[in-house]
Amino acid sequence: MRLTNARGQPVDPVPFLVVCSLAFLVSYSYGPIYCMELGFSLPAALGISTGVFVLTSTLAFRRLVWTTRPDLRGEIAAEERLRGIVYAALVAVALLGLLALPLLVE
Repeated sequence: MRLTNARGQPVDPVPFLVVCSLAFLVSYSYGPIYCMELGFSLPAALGISTGVFVLTSTLAFRRLVWTTRPDLRGEIAAEERLRGIVYAALVAVALLGLLALPLLVE
């Protein structure tokens, strides 16, 4: 798969494919159950999950493929990488906690 950015430069497709795969996994594993718990019908819940997946994939394509600048790549310090991983993990845990709240409270 050969992806190019807006300037025609080749771009590594792996980050985009990973984000799209995770978006698919999360939106279709949590989305329908969560939406049905909130009172949506199954077709509506699947439609909402599909919309979330398409939106996430579109944003990932824009960020990781279309606007990326491979010529500006450089080494990132280990402290900055670790900080980014810790922040991402905290955000993921907080989002999962927020997603679980309506299912716990009745």
